[in-house]
Amino acid sequence: MSAIGLRCRVCESQYPTLATGSCVRCFGPLEPVYDWATISVSREQVESGPRSLWRYAPLLPVEPPADADAGPGWTPLVPAPRLARELGVGEVFLKLDHCNPTHSFKDRVVAVAAAKAREAGLETLACASTGNLGNAVAARASSLGLRSVVLYPATTEPEKLRATAVYGGEMVAVRGSYDDCSRLVVELSGELDWAFVNVNLRAYYAEGSKTLAFETAEQLGWELPDAVVAPIASGSLFTKLWQGFEQLQRVGLVEGALPRLHGGQAVGCSPVAAAYAEERAVSPVRPATVAQSLAIGAPADGDLAVATARASGGAIHAVPEDDVGENMALLARAGGVFGETAAGVTVGALRAAVASGTLGERDRVVLLVTGTGLKTPDVAPAREPAEIAPDVDVLLDELGVAA
Repeated sequence: MSAIGLRCRVCESQYPTLATGSCVRCFGPLEPVYDWATISVSREQVESGPRSLWRYAPLLPVEPPADADAGPGWTPLVPAPRLARELGVGEVFLKLDHCNPTHSFKDRVVAVAAAKAREAGLETLACASTGNLGNAVAARASSLGLRSVVLYPATTEPEKLRATAVYGGEMVAVRGSYDDCSRLVVELSGELDWAFVNVNLRAYYAEGSKTLAFETAEQLGWELPDAVVAPIASGSLFTKLWQGFEQLQRVGLVEGALPRLHGGQAVGCSPVAAAYAEERAVSPVRPATVAQSLAIGAPADGDLAVATARASGGAIHAVPEDDVGENMALLARAGGVFGETAAGVTVGALRAAVASGTLGERDRVVLLVTGTGLKTPDVAPAREPAEIAPDVDVLLDELGVAA
């Protein structure tokens, strides 16, 4: 294990690698500290590792679990030339994280948090969730023989609720927003000795997102893309992508300019995009968006996401609500991938970057597909099937094909 401690992002107080999520002095977020002078990792070492995120174990804050070969991670990175042409971008690659066990990138962060929970001897995995995280927590807990408890907003899509319930864990629907669920979980974490993956284990949990950057570079032949486009909810994924690319550069696995990071939020819940556009601190909003997986009105890493976008030379875009479903359909029609509403927001962010002239025909762009459209099937417009009698002549006529 390469992590030697935790450090507060605000006041820089130091802590041991315990299951604690915030600084006792200033309540700032904690992040793992690595002893970079002792970390030695080669491309050959990584490439010979398990076909999962644990191939990057030297750059993660916990030891790999016994089932490291089982995943998650090492999801496909595929070219989408028709989508690139339609959008006016040189190259577009789709990072298909809906190919993870519970069909979202949240399996990555839960894998790292659960490894820390086992190390700490905690027997219950718990979280507040907009949908995908609860799926991942319930699934990982069931595979480890642990108890799981998930708090959801009562308005969460039924497909996501079913995708948690099937694992047999406990679920609580809260008559309120995700931020209400999050507040309850924070309060509960002070009462119970549980592994709250996005509270007391957040320092470890967030590190799982870095592996998207690691895999992207490796799958591009240890080259860096010109830009990466990602959705923004809490802001953690977006900021950890930047850290991941920086760390690859630090240990000598890649060279060259780091990618510009572009983020997207739907207009109905866009506190980070608004702060970026207005050059101010992030202020909370009440979510009212079709992109429920991104509906976090008080994003914990929002200000850091704004700073990350500026440092990388990228931007954060607010995507109109009415465009989200159309963008999902565009991704399916021109890219052959059915992504959830978050993917519709990400495609919208890429379209906005192209429209502004910041990305174009000379750029190689990686677009993150963080979840499957099968969890949000009613948002994207789709053609209804024609209904006919079982007669071949009628079928040929319907298809407009001459016999």
